[in-house]
Amino acid sequence: MNFAKRIQHLKPEGAYQVLAKANQLEAAGREIIHFEIGQPDFETFSNVSLAGIRAISEGKTRYTSPAGMPSLQQIIAEDCGIRRGIRISPEEIVVGPGAKPALYFPTMAVVEPGDEVIYPNPGFPTYEAMIGVAGGKPVAVPLREENNFSFDLEIFDRLINSKTRMIILNSPGNPTGGVMPLADLEHVAQQAQKYNCWVMSDEIYARIAYDGKTVPSIASLPGMQERTIIVDGFSKTYAMTGWRLGYGIMPRELAEKVGLLLTHSVGSTAQFTQFAGMEAILGPQEQVAEVVAEYQRRRDLIVSGLNKIPGFRCQVPQGAFYVFPNITGTGKTSDEIANLLLEEAGVALLPGSSFGEFGEGYLRISYANSITNLEKGLERIRSVIH
Repeated sequence: MNFAKRIQHLKPEGAYQVLAKANQLEAAGREIIHFEIGQPDFETFSNVSLAGIRAISEGKTRYTSPAGMPSLQQIIAEDCGIRRGIRISPEEIVVGPGAKPALYFPTMAVVEPGDEVIYPNPGFPTYEAMIGVAGGKPVAVPLREENNFSFDLEIFDRLINSKTRMIILNSPGNPTGGVMPLADLEHVAQQAQKYNCWVMSDEIYARIAYDGKTVPSIASLPGMQERTIIVDGFSKTYAMTGWRLGYGIMPRELAEKVGLLLTHSVGSTAQFTQFAGMEAILGPQEQVAEVVAEYQRRRDLIVSGLNKIPGFRCQVPQGAFYVFPNITGTGKTSDEIANLLLEEAGVALLPGSSFGEFGEGYLRISYANSITNLEKGLERIRSVIH
């Protein structure tokens, strides 16, 4: 069959491919430790679930405005503005079924065929996919281990030019857990203004940060809010992956265009899901802090364990719930190690190459799993890697 050129570059997301293979092994009777999926292992907070159930029971199952219920837009604007130290109006909020529409649709709205888009590599595979669908040219900037997996600014400065239409940032980052320091954000902001670029700041993990640190947003820097698209959502912070609820924050004129793209694609986000989202923001936040503290405990355990394995070298991530160990000391590729661990140790994780060429030599391990499973997984890895 002949398909449009705009989709011929698309590939499956590595996490789902490994999950499918792991599920096949489980169906055959193998016990698999799942470190491959970036999904909280906690249940959705009970007050949030009950709000969604209550909304369904009260008939809140109708269409809403494509860009979201005004009440939810208002709550998001206030909450996100306070946390980022900026003033946001409800008209700048676009709610979608998950955060991916807030990645895809603004890209479709601002990127013309041939425009260059700078993105982090290793990085979330959807970035390169959406750039290609929009007809743009993906331009990869490596994230360096020696820079705590922040941009290689020297290469960034060489790559940005008058054809650059957008710069994509992800902090804390998937797959590395790295956080871009304020100085790096200031450098990127200066260049974005010099070349009149948009900046898309994927901040889905912004509240999962460790050691008492907060994650700065580039939108809070002078002159940046009017050119920044913030992408965020409820999946990671509130363990609401299956609820499909996310949002973008962007200048009003762009929000209007993205609202039209939502109108003609998904229509609107489930009404009861939006009520659950309002409860997530307005309800008690202590559980968020408790979950982050538990993630930090798991982070410390898995980093310590990985650094005791021959050929592994693991940096301490500053956010999200991933570690990205360097496995070049094993003498094997990331695919070889990932396949070995799945088939011989029953540990499902992702090769760094799933996240781009600069991910080769690394593995991505999600520690959104129990302490028991983390310890068991580490022991299995040690049993195979000598």
